[in-house]
Amino acid sequence: MRFADTDAYGHVNNASFAAYAEVARLDFLRCLDKAIRSLILASLSIDFRRQVSFGESLHVDTWVERLGRTSITLGQTVYGDNKLAADAKSVVVHFDYGTGHATELTSDMRDALSPFKMKKSEP
Repeated sequence: MRFADTDAYGHVNNASFAAYAEVARLDFLRCLDKAIRSLILASLSIDFRRQVSFGESLHVDTWVERLGRTSITLGQTVYGDNKLAADAKSVVVHFDYGTGHATELTSDMRDALSPFKMKKSEP
């Protein structure tokens, strides 16, 4: 968390949650090494559960909710001081920048992501 992420009252601005989700999403995908690449963000939704204040320690859990033909749906939970702060869902698409079109997930991608597939229970 950066001081610039907060408002005049010291609360984390809602837009900052998108940045936290992005950092965690990229970190998660980076851990899967070369099997996962050429992904673009197609959708991001965030449900805010509580305010987070400057100085709270943040962490984000990330998992695979669904593997589509060309897309991966990731679920994320943002915690501030180990208390639920927000739930996020993003869809990333396997993208061929040369053709400008989505392409099917490879078997290597599916194999790398399958161990992280789980369904998050409702809060």
